[in-house]
Amino acid sequence: MADYVVRYGSMRLLGVFSARAKDEFQRDESVIVRTKRGLENGTVLCAATDQAVAMLPDPTRGHILRGMTAEDESEITHLRNNSSREFELCRKFVEQLQLDMQLVDIEHLFGGERIVIYYLAENRVDFRDLVKLLAAEFHTRIEMRQIGVRDEAKLLADYGDCGKPVCCNTHLSEMPPVSMKMAKLQKATLDPTKISGRCGRLKCCLRYEYDTYEELQRELPPIGADVVTRDGRGKVINQEILAGQVLLRMEDNRTILVDAGEVLSVVKAAPPQAKKRRKPDRGENTSQNRSNESSPDDDASAGE
Repeated sequence: MADYVVRYGSMRLLGVFSARAKDEFQRDESVIVRTKRGLENGTVLCAATDQAVAMLPDPTRGHILRGMTAEDESEITHLRNNSSREFELCRKFVEQLQLDMQLVDIEHLFGGERIVIYYLAENRVDFRDLVKLLAAEFHTRIEMRQIGVRDEAKLLADYGDCGKPVCCNTHLSEMPPVSMKMAKLQKATLDPTKISGRCGRLKCCLRYEYDTYEELQRELPPIGADVVTRDGRGKVINQEILAGQVLLRMEDNRTILVDAGEVLSVVKAAPPQAKKRRKPDRGENTSQNRSNESSPDDDASAGE
């Protein structure tokens, strides 16, 4: 029995799915799979080798029932055509119940076992009445899932500033943490409007080369260090990380750019910038609540 890595669902979930002994599937082949949510359509990415599975943080498990047939494709087209009507009806109910939430997308599973409704909300929403109305209208299980703005882009965004499909809508299986520190190290513009993605957060691609920049930077004398070169002694005032060069201010006030290999020795390294920790006042509670950037816990309800 062969196993394959399959991408499925509107959120591009990844899972390891087992096929029947005689079935073989190729990359990018469309298949019908059974997940814990029900019957769904998916795309085969690769064979589930030990190396491939090790790269998946928490893969779901399931079974590949068959390759996509013409009848299956017709059913998927039918569901997509009905999705706009379902979305409008759901929005009508939200307005009717005056719920403080913003609908993002509706996912109707291939097998009809459930409809997943993705929404944005700043606070917790009591959607029990909404679930009852939708379950009575669609006669299936209704699952409400609260998401964040990055997940919204994953569902709805198309192309990024680079002209290619957005990463969260293609190959990214989870959103990596991105900080302004990464943009500074890579000497990218610090204008938020230019380094933010469709979700309004810092672009995920700032994370891709950050580890390489850090590794290359460790091979260079730090900024502020006193170094000796063939041309004399100088102080490092800047680094060209990708070029492997440092900008020096020499003792005669000349400014020169040299390769890291031309630095003969580091006479005095730059002192580390230690963070000063304030001593808590007597009786002060020093515990801190750490907040998670991820979206609030998913909520799910069902109705028949």
